[in-house]
Amino acid sequence: MYQFHVPTMTCGHCVARVTRAVQSADPRARVQIDLAGKTLSVESTASDASLRQALSEAGYPAR
Repeated sequence: MYQFHVPTMTCGHCVARVTRAVQSADPRARVQIDLAGKTLSVESTASDASLRQALSEAGYPAR
């Protein structure tokens, strides 16, 4: 499981875009988001680098 801090994620629209970005890297990924904490947890077989790249390309760089 990967955990990312996504400081630019602020609303429900952001949550949808972040979810789509992760699932573009791994369609079977399980995504859990804590909007208040701006954290993203992902269960995926994709690499950390590919998930980070997908998030960055969507405009939500992860730390």
